[in-house]
Amino acid sequence: MAAVLRRGAAGLLSRLQTSAPTVQTLSSSSSKSFSQNIPSCLWKLGRLNHVAIAVPDLEKAQSLYKDVLGAQVSETVALPEHGVYTVFVELGNTKLELLHPLGEKSPIASFLQKNKTGGMHHICIEVDDIKAAMTELKKNKIRILSEEPKIGAHGKPVIFLHPKDCHGVLVELEQA
Repeated sequence: MAAVLRRGAAGLLSRLQTSAPTVQTLSSSSSKSFSQNIPSCLWKLGRLNHVAIAVPDLEKAQSLYKDVLGAQVSETVALPEHGVYTVFVELGNTKLELLHPLGEKSPIASFLQKNKTGGMHHICIEVDDIKAAMTELKKNKIRILSEEPKIGAHGKPVIFLHPKDCHGVLVELEQA
């Protein structure tokens, strides 16, 4: 009886071995050709440049970061094209940008009407090629809030991405 079971098991094993699918692995030379067929992105995200905070009282906010928290705080700079006053707070690995309305048409004025005490307004991420980023983002149905980049607070081209396309976050991309 044991001999019959062994022969039956051996026969079953040989049938499984011949009918089992073959798994093939990629050699390093075939994986190189495989990866060359995958299109790479023509632009890359860089580091977080800053987090912008809308503030109803710019002097009070500057004082908090400089006098209470001991941070290095820049002078106030007016950016009429964007309708804002800006102040940068240096944090070593990134910055905070304090935003205050400049003029009645300021997007920060409307933000502060809805958020009386202020709050986070946007994040800014550096990119190595803003034009290539714009082209690819448009292909991927991400809305850009201007047709062309504008010059931002650091004197570099910037664009803003619609928050509804970025999980509720207003994203600024800045040319590195």
